[in-house]
Amino acid sequence: MVARRGRRSARGSDEGIPSPPGYSAIPVKFSGKQQASHYLYVREHRVREGTKSSWPQKRTLFVLNVPPYCTEECLSRLLSPCGPVRSVELQEKPDLAESPKEPQSKFFQPKPIPGFQVAYVVFQKPGGVSAALALKGPLLVSTESHPVKSGVHKWISDYRDSVLDPEALRAEVDTFMEAYDKKVAEEEAKAQEEEGVPDEEGWVKVTRRGRRPVLPRTEAASLRVLERERRKRARKELLNFYAWQHRETKMEHLAQLRKKFEEDKQRIELMRAQRKFRPY
Repeated sequence: MVARRGRRSARGSDEGIPSPPGYSAIPVKFSGKQQASHYLYVREHRVREGTKSSWPQKRTLFVLNVPPYCTEECLSRLLSPCGPVRSVELQEKPDLAESPKEPQSKFFQPKPIPGFQVAYVVFQKPGGVSAALALKGPLLVSTESHPVKSGVHKWISDYRDSVLDPEALRAEVDTFMEAYDKKVAEEEAKAQEEEGVPDEEGWVKVTRRGRRPVLPRTEAASLRVLERERRKRARKELLNFYAWQHRETKMEHLAQLRKKFEEDKQRIELMRAQRKFRPY
């Protein structure tokens, strides 16, 4: 019994940690010197029936537990023996959007994800997904022919990549603005064509565009708007909300009444002094 238990534990350590339900585990190592393996959990990307997805069905591999040092190029190279890889995209969490994504710029990219990531690997043929699910590994991330930078070397490389070429940046911004102006012009032309034309149900779309264009707000007009907002907020303030506010209000009212009473007494005395006796 003791020998059988020991044999079972040794076999379990060779098989590695179990994978989540529905996933296959692929062991990877950063380099050949590393003894412990890191596991990628992969499965075919599927969505519910009737749900749209931006990833092609039967050709997309969903990968969990991607380490930070594994880039898109590295992941494509690791899975290339399974078949030609069309694209690889790393994300912080699984993609739930149904609409297709716009292409990202090489200058304006989101901040890199600091921790572990998920990946969507699209193969050119469906056979690449089945071959990736049957991989045994371990796969090496950094090799002599394809070294992967880490530590200080990676920081230096990231800093150099962050320095942009002004001419290339200007060219991309000009291209983007031209495409944006063209899109706005097309939308305005389409809105003018549809203005006053009833749709299939007989409804006419009414827009807020008037004959006179709206003038830009000047500094004086902005100051008037701010003053109006300040007065509005002052009216909304809670007055006489606390007990001490009630006491102060009553004291001020009494002081005003006393002051008015003294002024009235002085006025009456002055009128009496100016009055003359006129019997006839």
